[in-house]
Amino acid sequence: MSDKTTDIEQPFMSHLLELRDRLLRAVLVVLVIFLLLFPFGNDIYHFIAEPLMAVMPEGTSMIATKVASPFLTPFKLSLIAAIFLAMPYLLYQLWGFIAPGLYAHEKRMAMPLLASSVVLFYLGAAFAYYVVFPLVFRFFTSVTPEGVAVMTDISEYLDFVLTLFFAFGLAFEIPIATILLVWMGMTTPAKLAAKRPFVIVGAFVIGMLLTPPDVISQTLLALPMWVLFESGVIFSRFFVREIEGDEDEEQNEEEDDSSVVAGSSAGASVATPPVHATPDAGADEDEFRPLSEKEMEAELDRLEAELDEEESSWHEEDSGEKTGPEEEEAGDPVDRKLVRVNELREAMDYDAARKLLYDVLAQGNENQVLVARNILSQLDDE
Repeated sequence: MSDKTTDIEQPFMSHLLELRDRLLRAVLVVLVIFLLLFPFGNDIYHFIAEPLMAVMPEGTSMIATKVASPFLTPFKLSLIAAIFLAMPYLLYQLWGFIAPGLYAHEKRMAMPLLASSVVLFYLGAAFAYYVVFPLVFRFFTSVTPEGVAVMTDISEYLDFVLTLFFAFGLAFEIPIATILLVWMGMTTPAKLAAKRPFVIVGAFVIGMLLTPPDVISQTLLALPMWVLFESGVIFSRFFVREIEGDEDEEQNEEEDDSSVVAGSSAGASVATPPVHATPDAGADEDEFRPLSEKEMEAELDRLEAELDEEESSWHEEDSGEKTGPEEEEAGDPVDRKLVRVNELREAMDYDAARKLLYDVLAQGNENQVLVARNILSQLDDE
């Protein structure tokens, strides 16, 4: 029992060790960038404060109302800037951790989306700095009551601009979110286009919640969100066409394979992999194609027929003569587990079925492992 527990825990521990190593690398990179930026913390803050200082009335300046603000504010800004600059590397470490668990077509889809999300977040922050900040701060200073001097606290200003950076960076991720929703089958481009009026109202509501209480910043956030939503709908339509073409090709291949498997399943051996298990020339070996319902039924019927033949042969022989090693090993226990899995599925006992399937994955041959993987994929769908 201890050996079995060790076999189960070892992969999990290896994943934890890999996660720890990648987190340490990410923290180390952020720390190195922070140490490089901290001596220039005041210059970075001056760059961030330039949109406000350019429109402040003559003779006024920013102030620090707290004792530690002159030190803590540049320190905080340097740390956030280090994370901001290290974001591509951080996402690369995240990708390196989850990529081995993805299929080939998921990898081809996830990598461009990951790179695009980083670029869009940077574009959102740049849009906030170069477009939104000058308009918003000019509006704020223009409506200042007479006799009131505009002297903004440096820590309050940093919190304000970081909120806007995050809001606009997140808003620019709308095309990625739209494509992901369509990719996961949660919606379609036509349904999204039909919800356009609600999206416009929602964009202004989100703009109201994420931006300061003024119409200018709210509108400057809501309009790009609307435009980005429209662009996401457009790109998702091209993506859906590509998916439909791939599904048609896979369906045609499954129909061809099922006709071959149906004709050869009666005399096929358990150790001989079926026709659909052989990858086509040029196909990606990492990509797993689930069996069709007809193929699964034919495979399970074949296993049940073989077990029935073995049981009938055992009943014909004298039970007292079955003392040799050949009689003790008669019948493949892995095939029996697969048949038992089918019975558990009919009884809707999915947890017990999964446990048996995990044993088949560890003990079975190539054909049996393929059947077990397909049954697991069907259980996930159920």
